[in-house]
Amino acid sequence: WYQRRVRGGINAEYGGMDMTRDKLCSLVRKWQTLIEATVDVKTTDGYLLRVFCMGFTKKLPKQIKKTAYAQASQVRAIRKKMVDIMAKQVGSEDLKAVVLKLIPDSIGKDIEKECLDIYPLHDVHIRKVKVLKKPKFDLGRLMDLHGEIGGATDENGEIVATSNDFIEPQVQESV
Repeated sequence: WYQRRVRGGINAEYGGMDMTRDKLCSLVRKWQTLIEATVDVKTTDGYLLRVFCMGFTKKLPKQIKKTAYAQASQVRAIRKKMVDIMAKQVGSEDLKAVVLKLIPDSIGKDIEKECLDIYPLHDVHIRKVKVLKKPKFDLGRLMDLHGEIGGATDENGEIVATSNDFIEPQVQESV
């Protein structure tokens, strides 16, 4: 998150996310295939994001063989499904909804379910999100993102009521 100084205080703006190094190192092990995919996708509110995903092959239950390596064709098919799912999930939402999807890692769970027929996967995560391009700064959109009153402003920076907003009238000194 980046801080942006706006009227009435400081608000945060999304700047991307990254998985910590110790978590990444704890996931990587021998005798399995690491599959990574990357996609550039534009959200509905104009942010261009680069999303990185990683997953690992899993041994089947009651498997005797020590390794769980996927063939090159299986890796390509899994990577294609990863890219398709990430593009569909991120491209159909605004940035706020995408961040809410990233927190419980629901995109990784969807990829795991979809790729089960190609090769079973485990530890599928969105490991990194980069913000490549932001839309032009709009104070109203930033305020809406933080749940505050947004809307049109006049030349002094004061909020002007739109047709469905109610703003308390000014206190008069005498009647």
